[in-house]
Amino acid sequence: MSVISALPFLKPIHLRPPRSSPGRQRRHTLPASEFRSLTPEDAISVFEIEREAFISVSGDCPLHLDEIRHFLNLCPELSLGWFEEGRLVAFIIGSLWDQEKLSQDALTLHRPGGTTVHIHALAVHRTFRQQGKGSILMWRYLQYLRCLPYVRRAVLMCEDFLVPFYRKCGFKVQGPCEVTVGSLAFVEMQYPVCGHAFMRRNSGC
Repeated sequence: MSVISALPFLKPIHLRPPRSSPGRQRRHTLPASEFRSLTPEDAISVFEIEREAFISVSGDCPLHLDEIRHFLNLCPELSLGWFEEGRLVAFIIGSLWDQEKLSQDALTLHRPGGTTVHIHALAVHRTFRQQGKGSILMWRYLQYLRCLPYVRRAVLMCEDFLVPFYRKCGFKVQGPCEVTVGSLAFVEMQYPVCGHAFMRRNSGC
């Protein structure tokens, strides 16, 4: 059993529209939504969304297919997928890190003794963008991290144009990232997770 499925906060949640009165039945209803941790079986769907989202902008993907499978085998509890009627529409993949700053090793390693969650990728399927799904998924993910007693912070690296988005999610700029990919340079950002003992005690975690 994954950690996510064991915690009340992130048990699979199905969102359905409220029932309307018989006199106000609508022909179309909103699709059911589910949030759950990803499995290696989701890797191809993850990669297809990631490839479309990143290659057109950056020319490369944060994670290749074998790396996605690697992390979903080692630490599926640090991933989160948003499914609409069984179809993956957005995802986050993370792993543990044990250093103050990200380094090249952080791109491929999972350090089980670490207290930092390195968020490798967040992506939304192209037909579901501009609907706020990226922000909602990140909010749910950060709330979940607060339920994990060993996590003290979340970090990520992003290009300059994404800094405003992550700032709105609560991340703060730490400065230039030491990691480069080809000619791409990144900004390192951090979200403090520690100090939420009260929330843990009162969230059912």
